[in-house]
Amino acid sequence: MKVAIIGSALSGNKGAAAMLESAVQQLSGRDPEARFLLLSMYPRSDAEQNEYPNMTVRDASPLRLGLLLNSAALLHCVLPPLRRLIENSVPEIKALATADVLLDQGGITFVDGRGKFLIYNVASILPALFVGTPVVKCAQAMGPFRTPVNRLAAKALLPRMAAIVSRGAVTHEHLLGLGLTNVTAGADLAFTLEVTEQDAAAVREAVDMSFFDDGEVVGVSPSAVLRKSAEAAGGDYVGEVRRMIDHLTQDLGKKVLLVAHSARAHTEKTHNNDLPLCREIYAGVASPERVLFPDDELSSQGLRYLIGRCDVFVASRFHAMVSSLAMGVPTLVIGWSHKYREVLDMFGLAEWAVGHDAYTDEVFAERIAELLATQDDVREQLRTALPLVKAKALEQVDVIERVARS
Repeated sequence: MKVAIIGSALSGNKGAAAMLESAVQQLSGRDPEARFLLLSMYPRSDAEQNEYPNMTVRDASPLRLGLLLNSAALLHCVLPPLRRLIENSVPEIKALATADVLLDQGGITFVDGRGKFLIYNVASILPALFVGTPVVKCAQAMGPFRTPVNRLAAKALLPRMAAIVSRGAVTHEHLLGLGLTNVTAGADLAFTLEVTEQDAAAVREAVDMSFFDDGEVVGVSPSAVLRKSAEAAGGDYVGEVRRMIDHLTQDLGKKVLLVAHSARAHTEKTHNNDLPLCREIYAGVASPERVLFPDDELSSQGLRYLIGRCDVFVASRFHAMVSSLAMGVPTLVIGWSHKYREVLDMFGLAEWAVGHDAYTDEVFAERIAELLATQDDVREQLRTALPLVKAKALEQVDVIERVARS
């Protein structure tokens, strides 16, 4: 089985890395001969971080994807005599044309109000359609589809997918509302990510784990995406998270793990990178001695191991939430989209989602106090629901295999 993957990466957003590596782990477990092609938006750093001998990284950086790969794939479709020349000139097209399936692992696609991302959502799947490779949209958030441009794009392209896996009830209803018949209800494949002793050992070598030896630790994962929207509305997101941490350390006597769940080392660019934000937050906290901030790009498995050492977690990055839930850690979510709540719904824990538009210091103090007081009950609820969620996530592997082998 030859599997092409787009929309995820090893570097940057570690949620995307978790989805990518979960797919490689699960499909390799079923087919030891499976080979993977990652069409990467960060080809150089992904190639450096790639430790999978059965995965090749190719250049699908946004400009190259939008202009060269889409154009070459279109020519491949309409000019059959030139196909061999095109494949030899653009190796990504040859690799895609010979793949059994393309996995689109965009975490959130075809959503109203995200116009510039819609272009990437479309550009990611068109080349496969042009060269005749079936596309499976792995579990992700989609919709609503009310705005004309988004609805037009969704109705034109989503019926052409070999299969679509929704990532929760809200997304599922949005997709059914388009009249689609190729939709399967699922859960995020990242719930199946395996953390090995080797992963844990690498973290123990890089991070002072004695921080977790005594006293309750609350993990906090801020988001550069939320910062952008908050500051566009005139808010002070850095100050907001600092006050959150100060309340935990000074008022409640807790320790705090500050997590950059999207991280790109050696750059100050903020796209898919929370490290600059976390540095700014950490520089102004009142009790830095009670805050652990690993200022580095850790692997998705390493981050999951660290998050699992927390007693309670506060997540604004989606896959930081997935990791905390997967590790059975009671979680308060401060988010911006239906994609958070629909996952919490799978655990019967939607009450622990707070929309950032409703967030205040007082709301945080109230909700974190409630979570700390009821954490044992919440932890038991997570323990009970997690096997069912993982099983639901694994069902999409059956879908992928069926499409690839057909």
